[in-house]
Amino acid sequence: MGKAERPRAARRLFRVQRSAIAGDRSVQNRPGRSSQPLIHSPLTGNKAEMSYELKSVFASLPHMERGVAKVLGGDPKGNNFLYTNGKSVIIRNIENPAIADVYTEHPHQVIVAKYSPSGFYIASGDVSGKIRIWDTTQKEHLLKYEYQPFGGKIKDIAWTEDSKRIAVVGEGREKFGAVFLWDSGSSVGEIVGHSKIINSVDIKQTRPYRLVTGSDDNCTTFLEGPPFKFKCTISDHSRFVNCVRFSPDGNRYASAGADGQIFLYDGKTGEKLGSLGGEKAHDGGIYAVSWSPDSTQLISASGDKTVRLWDVGSGVAVSTFNLGSDVQDQQLGCLWLKNHLLSVSLSGYINYLDRSNPDRPLRTIKGHTKSIQCLTVHKADGRSSIYSASHDGHINYWDSESGENEEFVGKGHSNLVSRMTVDESSRLVTCSMDDTVRYTDLSKREYSASDVVKMDMQPKCVSVGPGGLAVTVCIGQLVLLKDKKKLFTLDSLGYEPESAAVHPGGGAVAVGGADGKVRLYAVQGNTLKDDGKVLEVQGPVTDMSYSQDGAFLAVTDEKKVITVFTVVDGYTVNSFHSQISDKLLHQ
Repeated sequence: MGKAERPRAARRLFRVQRSAIAGDRSVQNRPGRSSQPLIHSPLTGNKAEMSYELKSVFASLPHMERGVAKVLGGDPKGNNFLYTNGKSVIIRNIENPAIADVYTEHPHQVIVAKYSPSGFYIASGDVSGKIRIWDTTQKEHLLKYEYQPFGGKIKDIAWTEDSKRIAVVGEGREKFGAVFLWDSGSSVGEIVGHSKIINSVDIKQTRPYRLVTGSDDNCTTFLEGPPFKFKCTISDHSRFVNCVRFSPDGNRYASAGADGQIFLYDGKTGEKLGSLGGEKAHDGGIYAVSWSPDSTQLISASGDKTVRLWDVGSGVAVSTFNLGSDVQDQQLGCLWLKNHLLSVSLSGYINYLDRSNPDRPLRTIKGHTKSIQCLTVHKADGRSSIYSASHDGHINYWDSESGENEEFVGKGHSNLVSRMTVDESSRLVTCSMDDTVRYTDLSKREYSASDVVKMDMQPKCVSVGPGGLAVTVCIGQLVLLKDKKKLFTLDSLGYEPESAAVHPGGGAVAVGGADGKVRLYAVQGNTLKDDGKVLEVQGPVTDMSYSQDGAFLAVTDEKKVITVFTVVDGYTVNSFHSQISDKLLHQ
């Protein structure tokens, strides 16, 4: 069914459900936005309203690539910071990062986003070379202007201090950068002087304006303006230049490269003033630098898994923040915003650095960097926790009220997690494309190497029942498990199973197929026996579940139709839910 055929209210409801946790499939929804789709009751003949309200967005982490710098943007008022993941720009409150907002109007993957100095707008650039300038003051984030300065990936953006001119650089096909008026797109100079991709750009925030760039050709360029004109090329680095940044007062700018060096220059003339750390500032490549608000210090993020705090006047490192020893602890981005020092690891983790204790961050923000494939909710001790699993096998748990989150300890799944549920023993039961079903004790939240069941075929779905019973749907087969052990395997089904649901009583199992049919099986001892009963739905089955009391079976299909069967009436179609689905999908 096409988007145009689906009623607007139903589309909004679907989007809110889909964006409960914002990953790279997030959509733009914010607290306070609600909708009242109309449904028809066959019992009363009246129309009733279904209302909902989005309470919060649990944001994704930034999308990271090894060896590629990640730009973090800061709100000029010091309240928020932002980054990108997939087609989304994520805005987070710096004091309470659980408060988040998501912008998802780019049709392609977004690489970088930056606030205007006024704070009223954000400019974001994507892999196609599109730059969108959108409002920050309204919930809807209305688009102000859209431009395409060149065809190719935009890697960095800079504004002049009056918020009237924008410079963008990246991987253009015919040129690597452009500078233009924000409200007309008219050129106000030409960015030239490089023979390869430009990675970074910045504009001096005091007059007279100056513009600097850093490139894969190991050089930086210095431009005067506006209109901005090339003045000189500087070749002090021996490897890629990853980042160039002016100090807030405009007196100096710094360039950082893959050679582990940071050079300082006069902000007005481009004259070299010296370097930080002597021969080398870091043992690994440097991906980002960020200045302190008073322009006397800066931080640098490096592939050597450290962030360093520098006193610019003396050129000496005041502190070295050690962020770990694993390759995922490489530091690819940083931001100094008011009193907060942030860095981002290759893992996507966002670290709040502690100047009084360099070996331990004040806090580390965790979450998902890849798309979320499945989730479940479990209530314990009066609080609900959301468990979510992403394309890379990573599992996170979230406090549903506060948004605080953490990950399980130890080594878990190594591939996409396709389904998860919680059994009566408070164990998270998950199945993955790594061909395993895993049981994880939620009281410990620690993976166990012994609580893993190896499947003969790749599992797609797992459903649990009473007494340690579980059924796993694998490619071409059904597997009955009990107490973390395989009891019975049913092959040669004659159809491709996609999903399963165990009745709360434990005596029956419903299995949905790619042929749009649901088949019922009985649990007899240690075996599954086909009951011979087949239920019809409108398309290939995508998911299914019994109600908690076992009175109903709900089945969803690829056509986005939910069919509810009444169990006690011999699995007859429930007319009320059938008419609701028909009303929402076809009005």
